[in-house]
Amino acid sequence: MSDQPFDYWTYFTADAKKTGSPLYARLAEGVIGDEGLKALAARAKPGQPHANLLLGAVHFLLLRGAEHPLRRHYPDLGGGTVAGEDPFPLFQDFVARNLAAVTKLVETRVTNTNEVGRSAVLHAGFRHLDIVSGGPMHLIEIGPSAGLNMIWDSYGVRYTKDGAVVRSISPEAPLVIDCELRGDKPPPRGPTPAVTSRVGLELNPVDLTNVDDCDWLRALMWPDQVPRLHRLERAMALFVDVRPLILHGDALELLPDVLGKLPEDDDTLVCVYHTIAVYQFSSAMKEALENILTVAGLRHEVWRLSFEFDGKECMLALIRYHDGVRDERMLAHAHPHGTWMEWLA
Repeated sequence: MSDQPFDYWTYFTADAKKTGSPLYARLAEGVIGDEGLKALAARAKPGQPHANLLLGAVHFLLLRGAEHPLRRHYPDLGGGTVAGEDPFPLFQDFVARNLAAVTKLVETRVTNTNEVGRSAVLHAGFRHLDIVSGGPMHLIEIGPSAGLNMIWDSYGVRYTKDGAVVRSISPEAPLVIDCELRGDKPPPRGPTPAVTSRVGLELNPVDLTNVDDCDWLRALMWPDQVPRLHRLERAMALFVDVRPLILHGDALELLPDVLGKLPEDDDTLVCVYHTIAVYQFSSAMKEALENILTVAGLRHEVWRLSFEFDGKECMLALIRYHDGVRDERMLAHAHPHGTWMEWLA
């Protein structure tokens, strides 16, 4: 996404409407006709989505206490829909009044969104992997951000269909994620798979002991989706108690070494996974990732659980690399935030 397509803001507007954020849909719609705001958002680092950075920067400053009438349109700040008032002119005014601060955030920050709702999808994916391969798992996450989906098995899941709960996983967990099931096929059953080790590979890790980093994580939540923010807060509290290892650096540089240190005679299966992260990779980077996993698969069977946007929808896929053979199966398609899932496998 280093070169935003011509209709990028139109696409984002439609996506925000579909995803259930009328506030961001209206603000993005307004940006379509404002060349100055589009140019400001384009100051983001290469590969970063312009809308998320611009909207996140404004949200960050409001969360940090910036006073402005725009606040009354942000439900997570106590506001809501104001009858007869268009929030976009207020948004323009806020950016103009806080231009230096907004610009600095757009230029320096990255989208570290850590949507823990995706763990509802991971639960199903790892259960499927446990069924087809078995054994405890060495897990390596590419692009974990703050690492909240590294502790996916610390969360419960409540799968629903037609408004009724059809399955609960760890209902006693401190955080239980709701996920609506679509289609006719149920996700796999069985106990939560055992995890032997877990490590994250992150170029821009979020430090949950740093107030700015925590507020930026909050700012990337869409302000009219308050339950997502509440879920994030509970997940951050849980993470502090677990703190899995996150290595700071380029995942493609770190991954071969991490894979190479795993014992060859270990019965524990190896799984590299990622959720809405590799879409930011260039074609060359995606090819490099494939090569790394193919080479690693010559030494030790390697699995890859991928939840990514394929250009049309977000798909969950399981890929096996072994003896130079790549075997891929589609498991599900789901909402990017994990609010619903249709199991396909």
